[in-house]
Amino acid sequence: MNRPTTHTVATAGHVDHGKSTLVRALTGTDPDRFAEERERGMTIDLGFAFCSLASGRRVGFVDVPGHVRFIKNMLAGVGAVGSCLFVVAADDGWMPQSEEHLRILELLGISEAVVALTKVAMVDEARRAEAHDLVAEHLATSALAGAEIVEVDAPAGFGLDTLCQALERMLDRLGPPVDSGRARLWLDRVFAAKGAGTIVTGSLAGGAIALGDELVAVPGAPPSFRPLAARVRGIQTDNAALEVATPASRVALNLVGPERRQLARGQALVQPGRYEPSSRFDVSLQVLAALGHDVARRGAYQFYVGSTQLPASLRLLGTSVLSPGELGAARIHLPVPLALLPGDRYVLRESGRGETVGGGEVLDVDPVLPARHARPDRSVDRVVRERGFVDAALLGRLTGMHRPPNLGRFVADEAAVATLASHLAERLAAAGGLGIELSALDERERVVLEHLEGAVIDKGKAMTRAAADDGIAELGVGPYLAALGAAPFSPPEPRAEGVSDAALRELVRRGLVVASSGYWFSTAAICEAAATVRSLLDREPEGVTVSAVRDALGTSRKYALPLLAALDGLGATRRHEDLRVAGPRLDELAGAPPVTPQGVQ
Repeated sequence: MNRPTTHTVATAGHVDHGKSTLVRALTGTDPDRFAEERERGMTIDLGFAFCSLASGRRVGFVDVPGHVRFIKNMLAGVGAVGSCLFVVAADDGWMPQSEEHLRILELLGISEAVVALTKVAMVDEARRAEAHDLVAEHLATSALAGAEIVEVDAPAGFGLDTLCQALERMLDRLGPPVDSGRARLWLDRVFAAKGAGTIVTGSLAGGAIALGDELVAVPGAPPSFRPLAARVRGIQTDNAALEVATPASRVALNLVGPERRQLARGQALVQPGRYEPSSRFDVSLQVLAALGHDVARRGAYQFYVGSTQLPASLRLLGTSVLSPGELGAARIHLPVPLALLPGDRYVLRESGRGETVGGGEVLDVDPVLPARHARPDRSVDRVVRERGFVDAALLGRLTGMHRPPNLGRFVADEAAVATLASHLAERLAAAGGLGIELSALDERERVVLEHLEGAVIDKGKAMTRAAADDGIAELGVGPYLAALGAAPFSPPEPRAEGVSDAALRELVRRGLVVASSGYWFSTAAICEAAATVRSLLDREPEGVTVSAVRDALGTSRKYALPLLAALDGLGATRRHEDLRVAGPRLDELAGAPPVTPQGVQ
């Protein structure tokens, strides 16, 4: 069965401000899954619960911990969602984790939120108004400016209907989830269910996942971390079985293929061929204004994207330091590859100081320029310009955008094409009649050559039209060919005639010369020899000897043997003990007109 689209909303806010209590009141489900959490009255890991709004919409809540010690779990919860229920307690007011969570939401590009001012029954009207104004003041200069602030008290049941109405309005503003055809499920929970096997959960984005879909987990399991194949055997959302899961919903997948130990929080399930996994990429970096120091490459950094947390090395681009509040660019190196796209948002923390440094968006998932020259942005044209030639399918994986190929299978930069075309034209001119072997060129060179004005491609070689029109004269082998014609059955040694190996190969390629057992004969000589053998076989149909052929051609055994070997190889004759009998192509070769090279008088 299929249910209405489930929208995923993450909570955020300081510890003990009532996030889990509020989720429990809205959904009837306790999001604290562990006994330790219930005993301590504090969320430690992510919790999940669902409810229906008046419109029929289903909302899946990802409840995150508010304590600073569990910030990595908070980031795993909000990293893959697009909206937030921000919680501030009226009795405490704005607290340190309120501020850090707000800045994290900004760095992740989350601008749609409803603010719940909780525990209002515990304070008087003056304190309530003061807390309301303080929250509005803190939000005024942030990405959540203008977010609705709803006063609630979950234990008393106060304000819950108003809060649900505000959630409806927020989801209206978000609009329908985007389906770009690039499904990605960041895993936030992995477990084994008896009788079912491996189960994973996460917040789905980018596209739909259907029963039977083939997916890959990125990164894969150590030590290689290569993508790990998996097939979807079952799909659930809110404990209901589905055939198709849509973007923006909380999803549980039953997988066939990977073992439980091969999967973990932080991996992403994606469709094969839709992402280009990489461990090195360029990003924008917005340093938090409240940070008390500059940011440089030195530091023990932690990189957060989706549900993953990884140690990262940092190289600033175009500068050596970024000051608080500054926006710059950086190159990130990770120990394992991730499935990212330009526009993905991330957060950077410094583990030594235990603080959020900043964050931004991915600009280039696989940069090709050295860091000292890189000036990244999200432009597809920049990616094409820096690479010159990009396979159209690869360009889609690198940028998330489709561009039709404009040269073979490539999306090619005009300047790169012009430069390569000029280089090939120079090579063709220098090669003259010998031309260029196509097998010696890479695919980019071949596809440019096919469109190069003035180039002729024939029999696996390319040359200028002028060289092709001049025929063989440009090779400087006229005297040698004349010598072959003068002594067809006792041919001269090519090197003695000053013929290079390259020129000799070109003569063979053009069908003017036939090589056999270390000797070279003109094609005309081969055809004449075939005609002679046919005449001999007319008189001796049982077969002719080498001596008979030698005498008929007026040559020596030294040349008669390679001549007959050539006829055997071409199918004109067949050897039967000490005799030669007719082959299937004897009549064809015996009656063939002689090959005359152009440009040779």
